[in-house]
Amino acid sequence: MKTRIVVNLNRFDLVTLRLFVAVLDAGSLTAGAERFGISLAAASRRIAELEHHCGKALLQRSQRGVTATAEGQALHRHAIELVANLERLALAVDDIHAATAGHLRLWANPSAFGGFLPAVLAAYAAQHPEVKIDLEDALSEDAVRAVASGTAELAVIGENTPREGLEAFVCDIDDLVLITPPGHALAQASPVAFERALDYDFVSLSRTASLTRKISAAAEGTGRILRIRVQTRSFDAMCRMVAAGLGLTILPRSGSSMYASALGLTVTPLEGLDVRRRLLLAMRSRAALSPAAVALVQMIEARARTLDLLD
Repeated sequence: MKTRIVVNLNRFDLVTLRLFVAVLDAGSLTAGAERFGISLAAASRRIAELEHHCGKALLQRSQRGVTATAEGQALHRHAIELVANLERLALAVDDIHAATAGHLRLWANPSAFGGFLPAVLAAYAAQHPEVKIDLEDALSEDAVRAVASGTAELAVIGENTPREGLEAFVCDIDDLVLITPPGHALAQASPVAFERALDYDFVSLSRTASLTRKISAAAEGTGRILRIRVQTRSFDAMCRMVAAGLGLTILPRSGSSMYASALGLTVTPLEGLDVRRRLLLAMRSRAALSPAAVALVQMIEARARTLDLLD
């Protein structure tokens, strides 16, 4: 008969499990410690104690950072669930103290912020004035992690963002356009060939952003490399850099039109790449959503159905 080892649950403290999740999410013990606000020595000690309690190595360490061993992956899945439940518990207690009728926690990428989301949230706030809305502007990858960890219930992300285990549906579609300074040579053509635009320097979001990855992949498909000169964190800043003559940019039309118009930039259609930019609304499980989140999902879904975005 196989002997089953009974583990003393008191050996596992929530702080160390949260640190363990942070380290693997960051891919680095140093980055995880910084994200968690403790010293590297303290983080190393806590992880070593956790490995001692489990009786197995949980992390593989290398010059490139850390990854989970097979045992570490198993623990990571359970730790994520535990941390997510802890986050939800803390937020529920916060709601009790705030005496609100609901709390909506949504993370969204810059395309959503610059595009359809403000109008949708304005309509939602008008229909549900009692709900407190916490909204975070984040890259798609960070938004997915927030939903997976329980920090957020919903996320608006680019369709090319890994989202294993999350439910999602298309909530918006926009066209990508080329934005140039006034008088630029490419402003005279309509549409502009994507390969021709690649002759110039570009302003972009972070290289890890879903939009940047989409454009970079399209460039690589033509045998070229996207020459990124400036990286910023918002569409507004990107358009300001273009206006300053630091490069061209490619952005969703609706998400950038206001900034481009205010700065006198030229917006030109593109050809030679898939210009359709699809955004998804992602969640852990529709069945587990709070009433406040369900109401927003239903509103966004009704809009998507009206625009014929749903399969």
